[in-house]
Amino acid sequence: MKIAVMSCIHGNYEALNAVLSDIDDQNADKIYCLGDLVGYGPHPNAVVEMIRALDIPTCQGCWDEDIVEGLNACECSYPSVLAEKRGKLAHEWTNQVIHPEVREYLAQLPLSLRDDNLCFVHGSPHNQHEYLLPEVDAFVAMERVLSTGADILFCGHTHVPYVRSLNAGQLQIRVKSTGKSEEDMSFSAPLKRIVNAGSVGEPRHGRPNATYVIYDADTDQITLREVEYDYQKTCAAIIEKGLPPIFAWRLARGIEFAERADDPTHVCER
Repeated sequence: MKIAVMSCIHGNYEALNAVLSDIDDQNADKIYCLGDLVGYGPHPNAVVEMIRALDIPTCQGCWDEDIVEGLNACECSYPSVLAEKRGKLAHEWTNQVIHPEVREYLAQLPLSLRDDNLCFVHGSPHNQHEYLLPEVDAFVAMERVLSTGADILFCGHTHVPYVRSLNAGQLQIRVKSTGKSEEDMSFSAPLKRIVNAGSVGEPRHGRPNATYVIYDADTDQITLREVEYDYQKTCAAIIEKGLPPIFAWRLARGIEFAERADDPTHVCER
Protein backbone atom coordinates (compact mmCIF):
# COMPACT_ATOMS: atom_id res chain seq x y z
CA MET A 1 0.00 0.00 0.00
CA LYS A 2 1.58 3.28 -1.15
CA ILE A 3 0.05 6.57 -0.02
CA ALA A 4 0.90 9.89 -1.70
CA VAL A 5 0.51 13.04 0.39
CA MET A 6 0.63 16.54 -1.08
CA SER A 7 -0.06 20.02 0.22
CA CYS A 8 -0.16 23.74 -0.60
CA ILE A 9 -1.00 23.70 -4.31
CA HIS A 10 -1.91 27.40 -4.28
CA GLY A 11 -3.57 27.62 -7.66
CA ASN A 12 -0.54 26.21 -9.51
CA TYR A 13 -2.16 23.94 -12.07
CA GLU A 14 1.07 23.14 -13.92
CA ALA A 15 2.73 21.89 -10.74
CA LEU A 16 -0.32 19.85 -9.74
CA ASN A 17 -0.40 18.06 -13.09
CA ALA A 18 3.29 17.24 -12.83
CA VAL A 19 2.92 15.85 -9.31
CA LEU A 20 -0.13 13.77 -10.25
CA SER A 21 1.83 12.30 -13.15
CA ASP A 22 4.73 11.44 -10.82
CA ILE A 23 2.33 9.89 -8.31
CA ASP A 24 1.00 7.71 -11.11
CA ASP A 25 4.56 6.67 -12.00
CA GLN A 26 5.13 5.69 -8.35
CA ASN A 27 2.06 3.42 -8.46
CA ALA A 28 0.49 5.03 -5.39
CA ASP A 29 -2.73 3.39 -4.20
CA LYS A 30 -4.16 6.46 -2.42
CA ILE A 31 -3.69 10.21 -2.50
CA TYR A 32 -4.33 12.68 0.33
CA CYS A 33 -4.16 16.47 0.07
CA LEU A 34 -3.45 18.72 3.05
CA GLY A 35 -5.15 21.86 1.74
CA ASP A 36 -4.34 25.37 0.56
CA LEU A 37 -5.67 24.63 -2.89
CA VAL A 38 -5.98 28.35 -3.63
CA GLY A 39 -4.10 31.59 -2.95
CA TYR A 40 -1.12 33.23 -4.70
CA GLY A 41 -1.39 31.15 -7.89
CA PRO A 42 -3.22 31.96 -11.14
CA HIS A 43 -5.51 28.94 -11.56
CA PRO A 44 -7.49 28.32 -8.33
CA ASN A 45 -10.63 27.02 -10.05
CA ALA A 46 -8.76 24.57 -12.27
CA VAL A 47 -6.85 23.17 -9.28
CA VAL A 48 -9.98 22.60 -7.23
CA GLU A 49 -11.81 21.08 -10.19
CA MET A 50 -8.96 18.60 -10.69
CA ILE A 51 -8.92 17.61 -7.01
CA ARG A 52 -12.69 17.14 -7.08
CA ALA A 53 -12.65 15.19 -10.34
CA LEU A 54 -10.14 12.73 -8.87
CA ASP A 55 -12.08 12.58 -5.56
CA ILE A 56 -8.90 13.17 -3.54
CA PRO A 57 -9.58 13.40 0.24
CA THR A 58 -8.50 16.91 1.24
CA CYS A 59 -8.14 18.94 4.44
CA GLN A 60 -9.07 22.60 4.57
CA GLY A 61 -6.04 24.87 4.52
CA CYS A 62 -5.81 28.37 5.94
CA TRP A 63 -6.10 29.97 2.49
CA ASP A 64 -9.12 27.81 1.72
CA GLU A 65 -10.74 29.03 4.94
CA ASP A 66 -9.76 32.61 4.13
CA ILE A 67 -11.64 32.53 0.82
CA VAL A 68 -14.70 31.04 2.52
CA GLU A 69 -14.83 33.08 5.72
CA GLY A 70 -13.30 36.37 4.61
CA LEU A 71 -10.00 38.18 4.72
CA ASN A 72 -9.59 38.18 8.52
CA ALA A 73 -10.21 34.46 8.90
CA CYS A 74 -6.63 33.51 8.14
CA GLU A 75 -4.26 34.16 11.04
CA CYS A 76 -1.18 33.89 8.85
CA SER A 77 1.51 36.43 9.65
CA TYR A 78 3.52 38.49 7.19
CA PRO A 79 7.17 39.55 7.45
CA SER A 80 6.42 43.15 6.48
CA VAL A 81 3.66 45.62 5.66
CA LEU A 82 4.58 45.26 2.00
CA ALA A 83 4.20 41.48 2.12
CA GLU A 84 0.85 41.86 3.88
CA LYS A 85 -0.32 44.22 1.14
CA ARG A 86 0.59 41.64 -1.49
CA GLY A 87 -1.20 38.92 0.45
CA LYS A 88 -4.36 41.03 0.53
CA LEU A 89 -4.11 41.63 -3.20
CA ALA A 90 -3.86 37.88 -3.76
CA HIS A 91 -6.91 37.32 -1.56
CA GLU A 92 -8.96 39.97 -3.34
CA TRP A 93 -8.06 38.60 -6.76
CA THR A 94 -8.81 35.00 -5.78
CA ASN A 95 -12.05 36.03 -4.11
CA GLN A 96 -13.20 37.73 -7.32
CA VAL A 97 -12.43 34.88 -9.73
CA ILE A 98 -13.42 31.88 -7.62
CA HIS A 99 -16.50 30.01 -8.84
CA PRO A 100 -19.47 29.65 -6.42
CA GLU A 101 -19.29 25.85 -6.52
CA VAL A 102 -15.56 26.00 -5.75
CA ARG A 103 -16.17 28.21 -2.73
CA GLU A 104 -18.85 25.80 -1.55
CA TYR A 105 -16.45 22.88 -1.90
CA LEU A 106 -13.74 24.67 0.10
CA ALA A 107 -16.29 25.42 2.85
CA GLN A 108 -17.10 21.76 3.48
CA LEU A 109 -13.53 20.47 3.66
CA PRO A 110 -12.66 18.80 7.00
CA LEU A 111 -9.87 20.06 9.27
CA SER A 112 -8.30 16.60 9.54
CA LEU A 113 -8.42 13.13 8.01
CA ARG A 114 -7.52 9.69 9.36
CA ASP A 115 -6.34 6.48 7.72
CA ASP A 116 -5.56 3.74 10.24
CA ASN A 117 -2.51 4.97 12.21
CA LEU A 118 -2.05 8.06 10.02
CA CYS A 119 -3.44 11.55 10.59
CA PHE A 120 -3.54 14.31 7.98
CA VAL A 121 -3.82 18.03 8.80
CA HIS A 122 -2.86 21.31 7.16
CA GLY A 123 -0.99 23.12 9.93
CA SER A 124 -1.31 21.10 13.13
CA PRO A 125 -4.03 19.13 14.94
CA HIS A 126 -4.65 22.18 17.15
CA ASN A 127 -4.88 24.85 14.49
CA GLN A 128 -4.67 24.90 10.73
CA HIS A 129 -2.65 28.13 11.00
CA GLU A 130 0.01 26.70 13.33
CA TYR A 131 3.44 26.07 11.82
CA LEU A 132 5.03 22.77 12.86
CA LEU A 133 8.55 23.77 11.94
CA PRO A 134 11.27 21.08 12.06
CA GLU A 135 12.92 22.82 15.03
CA VAL A 136 9.76 23.09 17.13
CA ASP A 137 10.24 21.99 20.76
CA ALA A 138 10.31 18.18 20.96
CA PHE A 139 7.74 18.05 23.75
CA VAL A 140 5.34 20.26 21.77
CA ALA A 141 5.91 18.17 18.65
CA MET A 142 5.24 14.95 20.56
CA GLU A 143 2.09 16.41 22.12
CA ARG A 144 0.73 17.36 18.70
CA VAL A 145 1.15 13.80 17.43
CA LEU A 146 -0.15 12.16 20.60
CA SER A 147 -3.26 14.34 20.53
CA THR A 148 -4.31 12.63 17.29
CA GLY A 149 -3.87 9.08 18.53
CA ALA A 150 -1.88 8.37 15.35
CA ASP A 151 1.70 7.18 14.86
CA ILE A 152 2.46 9.48 11.93
CA LEU A 153 1.21 13.04 11.57
CA PHE A 154 1.29 14.44 8.03
CA CYS A 155 1.21 18.23 7.75
CA GLY A 156 2.00 21.07 5.34
CA HIS A 157 1.69 24.86 5.71
CA THR A 158 5.45 25.55 6.02
CA HIS A 159 6.15 24.76 2.33
CA VAL A 160 9.39 23.04 3.41
CA PRO A 161 9.39 19.20 3.42
CA TYR A 162 10.92 17.20 6.26
CA VAL A 163 10.62 13.99 8.28
CA ARG A 164 11.08 14.15 12.04
CA SER A 165 11.21 11.09 14.29
CA LEU A 166 10.21 11.54 17.93
CA ASN A 167 11.67 8.70 19.97
CA ALA A 168 10.96 10.07 23.42
CA GLY A 169 10.84 6.85 25.38
CA GLN A 170 9.97 7.89 28.95
CA LEU A 171 8.63 11.45 29.18
CA GLN A 172 8.61 13.37 32.46
CA ILE A 173 6.41 16.35 33.24
CA ARG A 174 5.94 18.47 36.35
CA VAL A 175 2.36 19.18 37.42
CA LYS A 176 1.31 21.82 39.93
CA SER A 177 -2.25 21.60 41.24
CA THR A 178 -4.09 24.41 43.04
CA GLY A 179 -3.16 24.36 46.73
CA LYS A 180 -0.78 21.48 46.23
CA SER A 181 2.93 21.10 45.72
CA GLU A 182 4.50 20.25 42.40
CA GLU A 183 4.48 16.60 41.42
CA ASP A 184 6.60 14.82 38.82
CA MET A 185 4.73 12.47 36.52
CA SER A 186 6.04 10.28 33.72
CA PHE A 187 4.61 8.24 30.87
CA SER A 188 5.94 6.15 28.04
CA ALA A 189 5.58 7.30 24.44
CA PRO A 190 6.31 5.03 21.47
CA LEU A 191 8.09 6.23 18.33
CA LYS A 192 6.09 8.92 16.55
CA ARG A 193 6.81 10.88 13.39
CA ILE A 194 5.90 14.20 11.83
CA VAL A 195 6.08 14.32 8.04
CA ASN A 196 5.81 17.63 6.23
CA ALA A 197 4.85 17.24 2.57
CA GLY A 198 6.28 20.61 1.56
CA SER A 199 4.45 22.39 -1.26
CA VAL A 200 3.28 21.47 -4.72
CA GLY A 201 2.61 24.98 -5.94
CA GLU A 202 4.81 27.37 -3.95
CA PRO A 203 7.95 25.59 -2.70
CA ARG A 204 10.23 27.33 -0.21
CA HIS A 205 13.09 24.86 0.01
CA GLY A 206 15.38 26.79 -2.32
CA ARG A 207 14.32 25.29 -5.67
CA PRO A 208 11.23 25.78 -7.87
CA ASN A 209 10.48 22.04 -7.98
CA ALA A 210 7.21 20.78 -6.53
CA THR A 211 7.44 18.48 -3.52
CA TYR A 212 5.24 15.78 -2.03
CA VAL A 213 5.59 12.56 0.01
CA ILE A 214 5.18 8.85 -0.65
CA TYR A 215 4.52 6.61 2.37
CA ASP A 216 4.85 2.84 1.87
CA ALA A 217 2.69 1.26 4.57
CA ASP A 218 4.14 -2.20 3.92
CA THR A 219 7.77 -1.19 4.49
CA ASP A 220 7.08 1.87 6.70
CA GLN A 221 9.29 3.84 4.30
CA ILE A 222 8.81 7.60 3.82
CA THR A 223 10.14 9.18 0.62
CA LEU A 224 10.27 12.92 -0.07
CA ARG A 225 9.67 13.42 -3.77
CA GLU A 226 10.79 16.47 -5.77
CA VAL A 227 9.26 17.02 -9.21
CA GLU A 228 10.45 19.33 -11.96
CA TYR A 229 7.80 21.09 -14.06
CA ASP A 230 7.41 24.11 -16.36
CA TYR A 231 7.30 26.72 -13.59
CA GLN A 232 7.95 29.44 -16.18
CA LYS A 233 4.46 28.82 -17.52
CA THR A 234 2.97 29.47 -14.09
CA CYS A 235 5.16 32.55 -13.67
CA ALA A 236 3.90 33.94 -16.97
CA ALA A 237 0.28 33.28 -15.94
CA ILE A 238 0.83 35.12 -12.64
CA ILE A 239 1.96 38.21 -14.56
CA GLU A 240 -0.82 37.85 -17.13
CA LYS A 241 -3.53 37.64 -14.46
CA GLY A 242 -2.30 40.83 -12.80
CA LEU A 243 -1.08 39.23 -9.58
CA PRO A 244 1.96 40.80 -7.86
CA PRO A 245 5.07 40.03 -9.99
CA ILE A 246 6.98 39.14 -6.82
CA PHE A 247 4.93 35.92 -6.64
CA ALA A 248 6.46 34.82 -9.94
CA TRP A 249 9.93 35.92 -8.83
CA ARG A 250 9.90 33.85 -5.66
CA LEU A 251 8.23 30.85 -7.34
CA ALA A 252 11.09 30.74 -9.85
CA ARG A 253 13.58 30.58 -6.99
CA GLY A 254 11.73 28.46 -4.46
CA ILE A 255 12.06 31.04 -1.70
CA GLU A 256 9.59 32.72 0.61
CA PHE A 257 10.50 36.41 0.79
CA ALA A 258 12.22 38.76 -1.63
CA GLU A 259 11.44 42.26 -0.51
CA ARG A 260 13.92 43.89 -2.90
CA ALA A 261 12.48 42.31 -6.02
CA ASP A 262 9.58 44.64 -6.83
CA ASP A 263 11.08 45.45 -10.20
CA PRO A 264 9.21 43.27 -12.77
CA THR A 265 12.43 42.93 -14.78
CA HIS A 266 13.58 40.49 -12.10
CA VAL A 267 10.71 38.13 -12.82
CA CYS A 268 11.48 34.72 -14.31
CA GLU A 269 14.56 35.09 -16.43
CA ARG A 270 14.12 33.45 -19.79
